[in-house]
Amino acid sequence: MAQSTTGSADSGRRLRRDVGFWGLMFVSLGSIIGSGWLLGALTAATIAGPASLVSWLLAAVMLAILALVHAELGAAYPIAGGTARFPSFAFGPLVGFAAGWMAWIQAVTIAPIEVEATLSYSDHIGWVRHHITMLHTDGTLTGVGLLVATVFMLLFTVINIVGVKLLADSNGITVIWKTAIPLLTVVVLLLLTFHASNFTAGGGFMPFGAHGVFAALPAGVVFALQGFEQAIQLAGEARKPQQDVSRAVITATAIGTVVYILLEVAFIGALNPAHIAHGWANPVGKGDFGPYATLAIGAGAAWLAALLYADAVISPAGTGLVYVAASSRLSYALGRERSVPRVVAKVSPKGVPIVSVVIAFVVGEIAFLPFPSWHSLVGLVTSATAIMYAFGPIALRALRLRDPERNRPYRLPAHRVLAPLAFVSSNLIIYWSSFQAEWKLGIAILFGLVIFAATRARTPRDERASLKWAAAMWVWPWLGGMILIGFLGRYGGVKVLPEWVDILTVAVFSLAVYHLAVRIAVSSREVGAAVAAEEAEIESEPELNVA
Repeated sequence: MAQSTTGSADSGRRLRRDVGFWGLMFVSLGSIIGSGWLLGALTAATIAGPASLVSWLLAAVMLAILALVHAELGAAYPIAGGTARFPSFAFGPLVGFAAGWMAWIQAVTIAPIEVEATLSYSDHIGWVRHHITMLHTDGTLTGVGLLVATVFMLLFTVINIVGVKLLADSNGITVIWKTAIPLLTVVVLLLLTFHASNFTAGGGFMPFGAHGVFAALPAGVVFALQGFEQAIQLAGEARKPQQDVSRAVITATAIGTVVYILLEVAFIGALNPAHIAHGWANPVGKGDFGPYATLAIGAGAAWLAALLYADAVISPAGTGLVYVAASSRLSYALGRERSVPRVVAKVSPKGVPIVSVVIAFVVGEIAFLPFPSWHSLVGLVTSATAIMYAFGPIALRALRLRDPERNRPYRLPAHRVLAPLAFVSSNLIIYWSSFQAEWKLGIAILFGLVIFAATRARTPRDERASLKWAAAMWVWPWLGGMILIGFLGRYGGVKVLPEWVDILTVAVFSLAVYHLAVRIAVSSREVGAAVAAEEAEIESEPELNVA
């Protein structure tokens, strides 16, 4: 029988714990398998040729280490919007805001990316192309395309407002489909049309050298594999967070990695050898935004092409749905911490941060305007995601030292080695994403700090938490240093740093920042107080209706 809530303001309600292991795992896997599988293989092959397989393997290793880092943090501190809260425990609210703001930036822009991917694929269906012009010839949205995209965004918003249990249940059904179709595509293409010679065609296995391998990472590869953190963002709504969050993150990451590597093998093997004999500029035909469907038709499997066009709606839509939920939980976390106006943390009687969901819709709509195509947003979001991930390894080491008695259901093995390696990996992804992405995100962080300062100024003095300036002093040299290295580097910069020297520079700089940050983190007493205050606030909130 349902229980009634005791009288309380909306802002005092707590998020409902409705989601089990399968719901959490499907949320992460659903965000990993989205538009990346439809378009990632083509983009990677165009940039790196057959060596795009190395790109996928490298990205898989880097993101797997980062996933393990976040698996420990999510299980040890199971709170909503965790990626915004872990750094706050270790370094204070200023660093927590920087991490949370960047996490929100990447999450809130992924739903529009997924919608654009759906329209890019669907526009190549014969009836759609002849009756509904959604894309210009360069792949950007038309007025009609923008209207259709808005309908998708409204649908995501309504489902999220109805409640997280519906989100988890609907996403579970969607993810089963989303996983089955890519695997079916792999099997069909391998059986019907596989040319082993393609892996050495068009200039050999690595026609663009190591530069091509690294350049492919932010051009769709890392974007495709990211998303494991979604189970962590919803940890505050998990029934058994200590048990289920880490298992969900690790399971989803493993499944997604296997699926994407198999897809790249099948994609390269299924290409028409004539299309790549003289290079990889247009492996499936110029202007083709539906590569797997084209290959399926060429292999005589028109029925598979029909399924792929259906999946072009289901897969990106499922991921977009998840990220509207994720971005709303992140802004909810920022609102609870008084980093942004408190109204953002207001929740509905169903336990949904309704104001945050509406904000995600509005910002998603705005993103369609300056970034009206899938490719125009991918590099920026990849860099933002890497910045978000980078806070995790440093927070893990600092919290291991300052909060050693915390129950950790999952513990990162060899964390003294893997945590700094994870931080280096994040910074390499940021560097490879190009200088253009880095300076734009620098501006985004400055804009966020203006909001943070304005919110803090309106907060009564006795309610303001100490910013812990000393513990935050590593963040600004780190972000500024990465922008400077990007400017001097080979990926959108002036190419002053020679090949490989640039990578070594990023690695050495990253390790220096890592050790500095861990050293100047807040004290054990301050960590304990921050965690205790968070737990006390959650426990003091009244229970909501539970079915």
